[in-house]
Amino acid sequence: MENYYNNFNLIKLLIKWKIHLIIIVIISVILAVIFSSPWFITPKYKSTAIVYPANISPYSEETETEQMLQLLQSMDIKDSIIKKFDLPKHYKIDSNYKYFYTTLLYEYSQNVSINKTPYESVEIEVLDKDPQIACDMVNSIIDFYNTMVRKMHNDKYTEVIKMYKFQLINKRKRIDSLEVKLKDFSTRYGLIEYGSQSVEVTRGLLKTVYGSNAASINTKEVLKLKNNLQEKGGELITLTEMLVNENKEFSILNVEYEQVLRFYTDELTYANIVSKPFPADKKAYPTRWLIVVLTAMATLFLSIVVISIIENYKSFIKQ
Repeated sequence: MENYYNNFNLIKLLIKWKIHLIIIVIISVILAVIFSSPWFITPKYKSTAIVYPANISPYSEETETEQMLQLLQSMDIKDSIIKKFDLPKHYKIDSNYKYFYTTLLYEYSQNVSINKTPYESVEIEVLDKDPQIACDMVNSIIDFYNTMVRKMHNDKYTEVIKMYKFQLINKRKRIDSLEVKLKDFSTRYGLIEYGSQSVEVTRGLLKTVYGSNAASINTKEVLKLKNNLQEKGGELITLTEMLVNENKEFSILNVEYEQVLRFYTDELTYANIVSKPFPADKKAYPTRWLIVVLTAMATLFLSIVVISIIENYKSFIKQ
């Protein structure tokens, strides 16, 4: 019953002051329309891009998207964008102002938004009074990100390339050393290949050579070669096997080196653009109808509160 009585009093109050309330609300709407116009609030246009990470490896337990987000929000990219678009001049911030850089970063954060989406992509959103600049800033953020990741990868690949070069040089020296020793075995001892020469020595000793060459066997040279094989055969086999293994390892290293070198020289991109930015043809800020509605509602509420206070005061005076 008490609630009904209060509601009834409220309705009576609204009816009594309806003309005043209508006039106040109309004035507030007119003022809201005026103060939300471009004369007082600079309209801003929004440009957006949605990107996925590509050709990167995460550090620690972070995902590729989290790594991408960290790099896009880095101070290097912020400073690059500030310098490229001369944002202090664009945002009209005095460079002599005591808190110049703090104010500049605040303006940047108010106009540039970079967030992770529920689908493991990253949304880059830029607001600006010039739709073309907003679009260009989004594209530049992506370009600076690609440049930054490329530099990080190239720095890493530079170290790997140096390592492979060092290994290849040492391996080449090792192969050359073995080839020199084998050449010495060939010139000094006549040893070239253990298996085939052992067969020929055996045939020469057993006189199992057929044809016209059977009568011309140089037994002295056969015995000399036999002694050389007995003395140096084991070392020849070892050197030959070592040379084969070294050549195999050199080939593997060279393939890996060329692969790293290819990654170093290739101009890779590290962001797959799912939704490309474009210059907006409709402003995104401010939303004038929302400002007008909220202003009208707030004015009506405050007016009712003031009228209630006035009516209660009058009742108190009469009593």
